[in-house]
Amino acid sequence: MSKRKSGSFLLAATLLLSFGLSACGGNGGNDSGNAANAGNTGNTSGQNAGAVKDSGPEVTLKFYFGGDKKAATDEVWSKISEYVKGKGLNVKFDINTIPFGDFKDKMLVMAASGDSWDMNFDGDWLSYKQMAAKGSYMALNDLLPEYAPNLYKKYQEQGTLTAATVNGQIVGLPWTMKMNERKFAGWRSDLAEKAGIDLEPGSVKTIEDVDKLLRDFKKAYPNDKLSRTTPLSIFMIRDEWVDLNFHGLGFYLNDPKVTVQPVEQQPFYLESAKLSKVWYDDNLINRDAMIDKEGEEVQWRNGKKFFTITSHEWAYADPGFVDPSFKQEMSELYPDKKYVNRTALANVLAINRNSEHPDLVLRFLDMVETDQTLYDLLQYGIEGKTYKLDGDMAVYPEGMDSSTSNYMEWGGQWAFWKPQFMRPTQTYAAGFWEKEAEFASEPNNVNSPVDGLFIAEDNVKNEIAKRDQASDEFSRPIEFGVVKNVEKSVNDYIEMQKKNGLDKLLAETQRQVDAYLAAQQK
Repeated sequence: MSKRKSGSFLLAATLLLSFGLSACGGNGGNDSGNAANAGNTGNTSGQNAGAVKDSGPEVTLKFYFGGDKKAATDEVWSKISEYVKGKGLNVKFDINTIPFGDFKDKMLVMAASGDSWDMNFDGDWLSYKQMAAKGSYMALNDLLPEYAPNLYKKYQEQGTLTAATVNGQIVGLPWTMKMNERKFAGWRSDLAEKAGIDLEPGSVKTIEDVDKLLRDFKKAYPNDKLSRTTPLSIFMIRDEWVDLNFHGLGFYLNDPKVTVQPVEQQPFYLESAKLSKVWYDDNLINRDAMIDKEGEEVQWRNGKKFFTITSHEWAYADPGFVDPSFKQEMSELYPDKKYVNRTALANVLAINRNSEHPDLVLRFLDMVETDQTLYDLLQYGIEGKTYKLDGDMAVYPEGMDSSTSNYMEWGGQWAFWKPQFMRPTQTYAAGFWEKEAEFASEPNNVNSPVDGLFIAEDNVKNEIAKRDQASDEFSRPIEFGVVKNVEKSVNDYIEMQKKNGLDKLLAETQRQVDAYLAAQQK
């Protein structure tokens, strides 16, 4: 670990980046690095950082993010380096990206091989839980308050560090957003209008409503692909099922005991499988849906599908359609049902256990927490090259959009979202994130009783390996409706998973859930 310490004036800080797949924004970090950039309305305490003691010889910090590397990435991060050097942090950045489809496996391999890097993006939907369980991330209990005091204070205010604590060790830096991904049904309203499909706003609320809508679209557009969406997630909302994001296990929100169960044994799983079969046979779900690797958000923007299931966020954000004639309508599914808010571990930054410079990484993150200019530069890039300002709004340069962006919307930025600094964009209007937080605070949007639970896999590694292999091979065909005999396939799959050691996996998971709940009550 580097022994360098900041001077008496530590720069403020936090998690960078803004949204991911469509965040356009404004940057104060132009070529001159002028901290008085127009539109800089955030806390500018970082501008007083000239008094910070120089951190010594130049050090290169190696970062990993998900997605594809944007064309201007290295140029932007070179400007970031210039800016923070002017504030006393003598670092440059080696920015690496891994496609999200390969991210989890590659991170686990790199960690197992003992590779050294400094910081990476992660999340509970990627490799975070496995990396944390294997000790791949550095414990930050002492380092965080010393080198990132402003960020540490924010975490204390929000109470989110518990979610990133494993065996008493803080091993991740969660995002600081409050959101709920309650599902909405979305459809191309311009095509519905053209076909004479009359739908009242908010009228598609149930699985039956979705089925009717798909059939109306198929009747009007018999030769077009409609959807890649299976009905399983809709049934989960209806029955208030909470996915633990742990190898197909979950529980019902109305169960005070939080009894862990396998998804394949739930009545809604068979019901969903039967409907998937009908949708597949009737061409309401694309025949290649199970193997299609193109991003669904890309297909939605490009007009390659007519129907989607999405979140509250994308029900109200501008999707960035490639054709301005495309229009969408959204309707909240089962609005009377409870749905859990996003976990603090949805998007995380972590420091590799082999990093030689965790102090410098944390000082950098602390700067981002309080410096609008640095945040703009990190999030949006170079004004005039990767974005421009329209008042306070950050917009794409002329001739550029979400699909051709040279920096904005770079993958993995989500862990850096900062509500206090995020600019309105073409995707997110002014006040968008405040409304998102308000939605997450509505009565039917609740925190999971086990939010922050980290389930260790050490005692059930063999059972998990067998379960995951069987799931990859047999559950997907069931869920996408491509099996011939649904009931037999589901029953066979249930028995197969029982033979793979399901009882042991359930017992161990339940033990950890019970221990977590008991600790929370103390």
